[in-house]
Amino acid sequence: MKVTLISDTHTKHNQLNGDLPGGDLLIHAGDFMNSGYNPMEAMEFFNWFDKINNYDTKVLIAGNHDRWMQDEPEEAQGILTGYKTIEYLQDEQITLYFDGPNGDWDEDNVRIYGSPWQPYFHNWAFNLPRNGEEMKAKWDAIPSNTDILVTHGPPFGYQDIPGGQSIRVGCEMLRHRVDEIKPKIHVFGHIHGGYGHYYNGHTHFFNASVLNERYNYAHTPFTFEWDQSTNEITWL
Repeated sequence: MKVTLISDTHTKHNQLNGDLPGGDLLIHAGDFMNSGYNPMEAMEFFNWFDKINNYDTKVLIAGNHDRWMQDEPEEAQGILTGYKTIEYLQDEQITLYFDGPNGDWDEDNVRIYGSPWQPYFHNWAFNLPRNGEEMKAKWDAIPSNTDILVTHGPPFGYQDIPGGQSIRVGCEMLRHRVDEIKPKIHVFGHIHGGYGHYYNGHTHFFNASVLNERYNYAHTPFTFEWDQSTNEITWL
């Protein structure tokens, strides 16, 4: 599979137009809005994301800046249903099906789970108390057979240090769940200064934030060929 990962576009999505080469799967890990109060920011992003026509599947979750998605969920979901090319996930899983050599079920089918939550962060959206029961329940709901996990915030210890700082701000409970289920890929954003990739032997961790700490487009989207059977990636 040819995969592209992006996150934290914050209304600057048009600047990515030359850096999305196309492929099988495009994932956006949240924060497509700024303040999150103006629904037109979301509409403009949805229109842009919908018009990208060189990926077979496009997956989207919300982030802490996408406040309208939490404040007006019915309105947001109603509008999203009009975009037939966008798979919006909020504590949900989808499966990408592939035919086996005899037209039967292929063991290489890919299960993708998306969730927007993160520990309390400056009274933004999709916040829950760090290490509380509500947070634990969100992560316990991640299916154990997840191949690609998409969260807005990082797990503790992986690509979770803000620029110019030394403290890790990722979610400890998310890290515990990820260590349990060992998804093949975990993509997130939120901490712009944590942009990068790390492989711990069983999970590829991607902080896919394309904007830097000053909200300038500075980080190239990750694009790679992924062998879902061996979990090997080849950079493109």
